[in-house]
Amino acid sequence: MTDRPSHSVRFFGGPLDGRVQELGDTEPIVGTVVKHVHLHDGPKIETRYELGLAEDDRWEFRLCPAPLPEPETDGVG
Repeated sequence: MTDRPSHSVRFFGGPLDGRVQELGDTEPIVGTVVKHVHLHDGPKIETRYELGLAEDDRWEFRLCPAPLPEPETDGVG
């Protein structure tokens, strides 16, 4: 048995929407970002979720916006 409280987190948005899982033994840190990579039956799809604390003091991972594509360099500069 451990002295640390168990923390569960719910995912909102994207392919993990509605999933609930344990955060593990480490203390949750607001702003932590996790990446989920989907490789089944098609192209690789990456989604990112940011950890936050909801108004009811429950932990949640919210879907992050897709990152902007890197601008192409033209070799000048």
